[in-house]
Amino acid sequence: MSKNSALDLVRKPGCLTLGIELPLDNDWSSAGEARRVAAGRPRGVPDLSAQTHLVRRADALGFAAVWMRDVPVFDAVNMGDAGSVYDVFTLLGYFAGVTRNVALGTAAVVLPIRHPLMTAKAAASVDALSGGRLILGVASGDRPVEYPLLGLDFEARGELFREAVSYLRAAWQPGGLPVNGERISNLDLLPRPAQQTIPLVVAGQARQDDEWLAATMDGRFVYPGSIEKMAAQAARWRQATSGHGAFISAFHLDLLEDADAPAEPIRFGARVGRKGFIAHLDALATAGVDHLAINLRQSARSPAEIIEELASDVMPALVSKSEAQAA
Repeated sequence: MSKNSALDLVRKPGCLTLGIELPLDNDWSSAGEARRVAAGRPRGVPDLSAQTHLVRRADALGFAAVWMRDVPVFDAVNMGDAGSVYDVFTLLGYFAGVTRNVALGTAAVVLPIRHPLMTAKAAASVDALSGGRLILGVASGDRPVEYPLLGLDFEARGELFREAVSYLRAAWQPGGLPVNGERISNLDLLPRPAQQTIPLVVAGQARQDDEWLAATMDGRFVYPGSIEKMAAQAARWRQATSGHGAFISAFHLDLLEDADAPAEPIRFGARVGRKGFIAHLDALATAGVDHLAINLRQSARSPAEIIEELASDVMPALVSKSEAQAA
C-alpha cells in the first residue's frame, strides 16, 4: 500500500470514519459477565477467542482502523483492566500479517517506560510489515505501579515523554542515530518505516502544554464527551495546528436492535438504536471529529452482530451524507 500517511486511512475530508477498539468482546455486559464467571476468567481479563476473526472481518468490511492499548502489567486491584493482554508491538505485528487495509493504531504506547531506541525499532518494524499502516498513539501513562517496577520516576514522565518523542522523530530519518545529542552516521535503524515518518497521535495531555503538542504531534486522541465539549476541543486543536492535526476520539456503544430506540447514556458512550447513533455521528462530524474508535465491551448484542450492522447500515449513511454535502 502506498500512502503519504496512515492518517489518510482515518481522516477523510467531510466524512467521519469508524474504527474498532480492542479487546473485541462484550465482557462488560450482563451476559458477558456471566460467561466470564463460568469460564473462570478474572474480572478485567477479556475473552479473546473471537478477536482475530472479528479483526479480519472489520478489515474486510471497510472499517478505517483497529486500535489497541498498552497495558504491560495487569493490576487487578487498582485498575481491574488487562487491556489488550498481549504486548502491544507483538499484537501490532500479528495484525499486520492478518489484515490488508485498516490502519493499526495504538491508544496508546506509554513512551517513558520503554527505551526510545527499542520503541523506534519496534514501530518501524510494524510499519514496514504492514505497508505503512501504523498510527502510533503515545502517552505518558496513568498507572503509577508501572514506574517503580521498572526503576523509573513517575513524576519525571513528562520530561521522559518529550525526550522519547524527539528520539523517535530523529531515529526514523536517515543520517545516523542520535547518541548523547549527536547523530552517529555509521549507525542506522532498520527496517526503515514504510511511511516517510510514522504519525504520532497523543492520547490525553501527556503532561505537556497545548503549544508543544500542537507543534509536535500529528493528531490528538481524546476521551469521549458531550458534543459541545468535543466541538470546543476540536476547534482549539484545528486552530493550533492550522487544520493539519487529526482529531480522534472513542465511544462505548451498546447498539440496540430497535433502530428507532432513543439514546440512553452509559459510561463513555450510549445505549442507542441505529438511527440515533447515526445522528450522533453526524453531530460529531460537524463538531470536527475525524475518526471514532468504537468500543463494544458494554454491548448486549455480540460484537460480530454490531460490526456487521455498522458496516451495512451506518458507515454507508455517513459516506452518502458527506457526498451529498460536497455536491
